[in-house]
Parts: sequence; C-alpha cells; structure tokens
Amino acid sequence: MAQENTGNRHAWLKWIAGILAVIFLLIGAAALYFSAKWKPMLSEKLKAGVEEGSGGLYHLGFKDIHLNLITGTASIDEVTLNPDTAVYGKLKAAKLAPAHIFQLSLEKLQLNRLSIIEALFKKRVELNSIVLREPSIQMIHYRVPKKPDTVKEEKTLYELISKTFRSVHVKVIRIEDANFDYVNGADGKKKNSIKHLGITVEDLLIDSLSQTDTTRYYYTKGINFAIIGYESKDKMYTMTADSILGSLAGKRVTVKGFKMIPRYPDLAFSRMFTYGKDRYDLDFKEISLSGLDFVEFNTSGTIHLEALKIGPARAGIFLNREKPAPPGLDKFKNFPHMALRKIPIPTTIDTLKLKNIDVAYTEYNPISQKKGTIYFDRLRGNITHLTNDSSRIAENHFAIAQLKAVVMKKADIDIKINFDLQAPDAAFSYTGKIGPMNMVDLNVVSKPLGLIEIESGKMQGADFSIRANRYGSKGAVNFRYTDLKVKLLKEGEDGNPTKEKGLLSFLANTILIKDANPTKGEAARTANITFERSPAASFFNLLWKGVFIGLRETAGIGIVPVKTPEQGMKKIQQKKEERQEKREKRRAERQKKKEKEQKKGENNDG
Repeated sequence: MAQENTGNRHAWLKWIAGILAVIFLLIGAAALYFSAKWKPMLSEKLKAGVEEGSGGLYHLGFKDIHLNLITGTASIDEVTLNPDTAVYGKLKAAKLAPAHIFQLSLEKLQLNRLSIIEALFKKRVELNSIVLREPSIQMIHYRVPKKPDTVKEEKTLYELISKTFRSVHVKVIRIEDANFDYVNGADGKKKNSIKHLGITVEDLLIDSLSQTDTTRYYYTKGINFAIIGYESKDKMYTMTADSILGSLAGKRVTVKGFKMIPRYPDLAFSRMFTYGKDRYDLDFKEISLSGLDFVEFNTSGTIHLEALKIGPARAGIFLNREKPAPPGLDKFKNFPHMALRKIPIPTTIDTLKLKNIDVAYTEYNPISQKKGTIYFDRLRGNITHLTNDSSRIAENHFAIAQLKAVVMKKADIDIKINFDLQAPDAAFSYTGKIGPMNMVDLNVVSKPLGLIEIESGKMQGADFSIRANRYGSKGAVNFRYTDLKVKLLKEGEDGNPTKEKGLLSFLANTILIKDANPTKGEAARTANITFERSPAASFFNLLWKGVFIGLRETAGIGIVPVKTPEQGMKKIQQKKEERQEKREKRRAERQKKKEKEQKKGENNDG
C-alpha cells in the first residue's frame, strides 16, 4: 500500500511539473509573440513621447529595441538624441529658446522592471531604473536673450507628455562613466571636457500632481553628479582633483583635492618661453560653491553663486624677470576685476570666502641673479559683489575685499581693497595696516628684489592708503620704526653674488637714512608715493610695490635709484659686450705680437 501511495505521489509530481512546463512554454511563446508585435508600437510611443515632451525640439533615434515581458526589462541599441535645429531656430527668433541644448549618443540604454502592459494600456510608465553606460553628451551653449515682455506661459513637462502618458515614474536613473563636452554654439569649439562623469537622478515622477510639488526639483527628489579621480594634462601642467561632487536640489558643488602642478621647475619652466610667463603651483584642499542656481544657468545661461569658499589652500606664483613681456601685452588685463570681464557669460558671486590660504609670490631678479619671495600666510576674509553682469554693475560698481594675513611669516596685515568694476583703466584702491616685526626678516625680499640689505631695524607698524590703476599707483604710507641701518648692494654678474656698495652704504647711513620714524622731538613722517607700473607687472606686484616704495621713501633712500630688471639686464649685457670687446682686442694684440716674433725669427734664420 505504501509503495502504491509513493508511486501515485511521483505520478502527481510529474503531472504537475509537466503542466508547469507547458504553462512556461506558453508564457514564453506569448512573450516572444507579443514582444515582436509590440516592439513597433513601443518604439513609436517612445519616439512620440520624446518629441511631444520637448515640444518638437528633440528627436529620439535608435537601431533596435529588445523586450522581455517576463522579466520586464528592455534595452535599446545605438541610441541618439538630437535637437531639431529648425525648431530651435524658431524658438530663438521668438526669444523663447533655452540657453542650452543637448546631444547624446550611447551604445545601449537599459530599462529595468518596465511594465509594458501599464505603459501601453494604462498609459503609465513604471520603471525601477534606467541605466546609460558610457554615453557621450554634448551641452551646447547659445546666447539667447529672453523677450522682456513675454506673458505667454510655457507648458509644463506633464502637459507636454499628457497626450501620450498619464504618468512617468522612474525610481532611479544612472548615467555611468560619461564623456561630457561643453560647447560654444556660436563657433562649435569645446569650452570644457569632462571624462568619467557619473549622474544619479532619484525618484523621477511626472504626473498631474508632481508638477506643483515644491519638494521636487525638476520633477525629482534629487539630481546628483560625481567625478572621481579627475585628471587633465597639457605640455606645462597636470591638473587633478580627488573628487567633484554636486547636487542640483542642494544647489551646491564641492571640489576636493584640486591641484595644478607645473611639469618643470620654476626657472626651467620660464625659460621654455620666449617671453615672461607666470608659473602657478596650486593645491586647494577644498573648493565649495553654494546657492548655485542651476535653473537660471540652464534657462538664461547666467551663473549666480551665493557663496564660493576656497581653502585651506596653497598658491605659489613665480615670475622670471629676465624674460621680456610679450610685445603689446599688458598684465592689467589679468587684474582680478578685469579677469571677471573675460568670462564669456554673465557671472555673479555674492561672496567669495577665503580660509587659510598660503600665498607665495616669487620673482627671479636677473640683476641679483637670485629669487625673492613675498609670503602671505593664513590669508582669510571675504570679497563681496564679484560680477561682470552689466545690470548688477549699474546698481553697484564696486567689489569689496576685506582680508587678513600674516606677511613674511612674521607680521599681521589687514587690508581692504575696493575694485572698480566698470573702470576702463582697472582702477582700485587699497588701505591697510601692518603689525610690528623685525625688519631684518625682510631681507629675503629686499636683497634679491630691491638690492638692499637691512642690518638692523625694528618696525612698530605701518599703515597705507593707495589708489592704483593699470598705469601705477599714488598714495600715502606711514611707516614707524627704530634703529634702521642698511647696506646698498650692486648687481652680480655671471652668477657672482651681489656686492656691497661700501662708500654709498656709508653715505646712505650717515646722510640719507633716517634711523627712526618719528625722529626724537619731531612729528612722524608720511611718505607720499608715486609708482609707475611696468606693463609686465602683475596685480600682486603692483600691490606690494606701492607699500615697499613708501617704506623706502620714509627711510630716506627713495632718492637712491632702483634699476628695473630690464635696465639691470641691459647694463649687464653692456658689460658683457665690453668685456668681450676687450678680450677680442687682447687676443688680436697677442696674435699680432706672435706673428711679429715669427717674422723676426724667419729673418734671423735667413
């Protein structure tokens, strides 16, 4: 009996398994049949949805679509998304065009857990995920001013797709390892390129309610992007970043570990160019942008930042003054407020916040054949109202910098700079004060760059008020000090060190130099300075030269001429030419004497 029951049970199992097998075969056959039948219908729906959703601006293309009704997956081969230039032209003519349009291409688009029945019969698209792997994306920028009196309201995205779908819901969209190019539409040239870009879109929902849901951003709960391990190289620099992270809903971008690394040492770098060129060595631990209005950027092509924070960071700048400036070049174009004007799109930064930035500005002086470095450590403070937007400048044409730092690693400095954003001559003014320091600590700058060695001197403090522009600077410097004694130096040649001008140093200390300010029983002296800027001088050079000249004037050595590097190089070259002429003359005299002695010897032999 037991054996009979066991046999019956096995028979039932075989029978059930057979039925299930037939059912699965029928489902599989039906899935294949309906996949083949519905493929054209779904293809048409997708293309129509993109076209209607973009108001005819974009067209979707692909080679083939693969459906699996059992697993609810679909993949699309050789996908392209291209703008319709005719439609975009009409939008531009009507001043309704967006500032950016997109082009996209990829080998395969993957859709997971797609309900085909819901999409076709209930007009609801439900998806777990959409994955785009290694796409190529172009974001093309055009200048397209908006019509100021436009009253026509643009249709929402839901209104555009409502004829095709009642709703679209995607839990996550992932763009992996994309190549992204930002292109100038006017000339077709690439402005920026990014490799290995990742983008994640969270909970996309397009329906009648989400279009007014204030908790969503572009119909999503979040759009985030990430670039990990960014690297770019050219002939002179390597630029890297550990990570670049951004959130559109959070209106923020954070860059960590950004470095701009020169590929050659300072002098070797500069000598690869015919003309003088600044060399930068940058290491920014963190750069963060907050309050970045991505919507405004996309629709009008303008950048507005509530805050840009930089730091901790290190910035090294080097200039070899033996190299002449390029013909016709004037570095005033690179002054901070002038550089703003070169940004091709309207840009506003409400506040630039600097935190613990160490700046080292180094010059190589061909007269002394040495380098001198000015240090500003722990630079911190704010710069407000940085903009090149003409409408904002019309309301307020000044950007204000309030900064603090430690100068030459010894003395505190406070400085306020007023940048005139509309001045054609790059005008700005600056005021500030410097705390006490031992003046001997200035020798690392004064010896190589000013040909002055400070033997002793105590600075109680200094304050300054200077107006400057592309042509130079004028102002007043109050410099308070005691026990000042200096040596005047002359240039070395062929690598030889500078030498003391003994007599001139004695006369300077005895007659010219005021060893204290104020002198006992007298009022404190104020230096009224005038400095003529060289076109090759940078903003930073102009800034510190005004104060340095004030210190010289107050000390009484302002009348001692200071050669410019160009003048020094000319004098050194003249001396070299004179020595060369003397050597050639002596060589000719020796040769003449030798020939005379040979001739005399021949006569004696005869």
